[in-house]
Amino acid sequence: MTATGDVPPRVRFAPAPSGWLHVGGARTALYNWLWARGRGGAFVLRIEDTDAERATEESMHGMLEALRFLGLDWDEGPDRGGPYGPYRQSERTVLYRGVAAALLEAGLAYDAYETPEELEAQRREQQAKGLPPGYAGGHRNLTQEQREAFLAEGRRPVIRVRTPDEGTIGFHDAIRGPVEFDWKDIPDFVIQRADGSPTYYLAATTDDLAMGMTLIARGEDLLSATPRQLLLYELLLRDGLLDRVLAETGFPQRPEGASVPGFAHLPLLVGEDRKPLSKRHGSVAIDEFRRQGYLPEVLVNFLALCGWSYDGTREKFTPEELTQVFSFERVGRNPAYFDTDKLRAMNGDRIKELSDDELAERLQPYVAESEVVGGSLTPEQQRLLRGFAPLLRERIQTLAEALPLIEWAFRDEVVFDERAVAKHLKGRAGEVLEAAAAALAAVEPWTGEAIMAALDGVAEKLGVGRGKAFQPVRVAVTGGAVSPPLPETLALLDRDVVVSRVTAARARVASPA
Repeated sequence: MTATGDVPPRVRFAPAPSGWLHVGGARTALYNWLWARGRGGAFVLRIEDTDAERATEESMHGMLEALRFLGLDWDEGPDRGGPYGPYRQSERTVLYRGVAAALLEAGLAYDAYETPEELEAQRREQQAKGLPPGYAGGHRNLTQEQREAFLAEGRRPVIRVRTPDEGTIGFHDAIRGPVEFDWKDIPDFVIQRADGSPTYYLAATTDDLAMGMTLIARGEDLLSATPRQLLLYELLLRDGLLDRVLAETGFPQRPEGASVPGFAHLPLLVGEDRKPLSKRHGSVAIDEFRRQGYLPEVLVNFLALCGWSYDGTREKFTPEELTQVFSFERVGRNPAYFDTDKLRAMNGDRIKELSDDELAERLQPYVAESEVVGGSLTPEQQRLLRGFAPLLRERIQTLAEALPLIEWAFRDEVVFDERAVAKHLKGRAGEVLEAAAAALAAVEPWTGEAIMAALDGVAEKLGVGRGKAFQPVRVAVTGGAVSPPLPETLALLDRDVVVSRVTAARARVASPA
C-alpha cells in the first residue's frame, strides 16, 4: 500500500488512557509511526478518553512517557496541539453530539428507548432460539406518540444507526487483502449513549474524517467494527453533513481532499501458549520493560519483527532503517509470537555493542534511582560507574541486572549477605583475609593485573585454590558472593578502602556476630 497520489499519509495512534501502554498498543503506534516517518507524513496522537469512569490523567501521561521512551515522537497531539485539534476526545463532545443530532435530523439515525433489562431479555430469547445476538430493530420505526410515551416514563434514548437489511460491504485491507461482510450479520448499532456520551463508532469515525486520516492501522480485534465505520463515513460525507457540523460547532474544517481512509488490521500478539498476550505471560507494559532495563531501540526493533518481516532473514534494524524498509504489505496475517527469550537475547547483544561511555550513561538512571544513591550521581560515583562498564558488558542482558552486581560499591559501609558470610567467612578465611590485607597493602601499581598477582600469591602461600582465596576477599569488600571480576573491581576502589574492609572482615570471622 502506498500513499494516494502525492498526498503525504496522515496516520494516528489513539489509545484509551485507562491503563499502561501495552506492547500490543506500542506495536500499533510503532507501525503507524514508521509508515508516516518513511513517507514524509504526519503521525498524530489522539487520546480517546470519553469513558470518564476509566480514563485517568496518570494513565495518559504514562502512555506519553512510554512513547517518548521508545522514541516515537508525534507531530500533533494533546501536548503539542495542531491544526485539527483538540486531540483529546473529552474536549470534542460538542462535535459528537452535533453529528449525532444531524444524523437524527436527516433521518439517518433514530432514537431507541429499550431499557437494559429489555435488551437482556431480547438477548436471552435469541440465544434460546439459536439466533445470533444483536439488536432486533424493535424501535426502528416508532411513532411520535410512542416516543412521547417512552419519554413520559422517564426513559432516555440511545441513538442508533440503521444498517442495511441485505447485501454486503467490502473493503481492501492493507494486510488482509479483500474483506467482505454480510449486512444481515450486522445489527443496528449505538452511536450515542443515553447519557449523551459518544460510542467508539461515532467518536473515532468522526475524528478520523475530521482530522484527515489516510490509513487506520489497528489491531485485528477491531476488524468487526470496520463495516459500521464505513457506513458512518458514508453518512457523514453525504450532503456535506460533517463539514456543516464542523462549521456550526467551531471545529477546524477537514484537510482539503480528505476522504474515507484505508485500513490495516494487525495480527494479535500471543504468548507461548499461542493465546492473546496478557499479564499471565509476564511483562506486557512498556514501562515494565523500561524498568527491567530493556533498551528502547531494541524494543522498537523487536516489536517491528512481531508480525512484520523484511526478507525473512534479516532481523537487526535501527529505528532509522525501519522507517525506510517498513511496509504493511510485509505484515503477516497470522498471530505474532511475543518471544521474551528472543527479546532478552537481542537486548544482551545490543548491550555488548555499546561503548563504555554509552553503557555507563544508560546505567546511570538505574543507579541514581536506586535506594543506595537516591539522586544524582557525584563525579566520583560517575567515575566508578564508568569503570564498571567494561566489567559488566558480558555479564548482563538487561540494564537492571547490573544493579545487584555493583550497588555495594556506592555504599559507605559494607552490608553483608549472611548467606555469603556463612559460606565463605569460615574455616581458613581468617588466614586468607589476614594475608590478603597485607598483600594488597603492598600492591604497586594499583591495577587489576597487580592485584590478581597478589591474590594468587596468597592462594599459593596458603596452599588453597583461587576460589578459597578470592571469595573471602569478595565478601569482605562487597558484602556478597557475586560481583564483577574481583581484581578489576578492587582496582576501581581506593586501596585504603579495600584494605580496611578486608581487615574488618577478618575480625568478623574471628568473632562472628
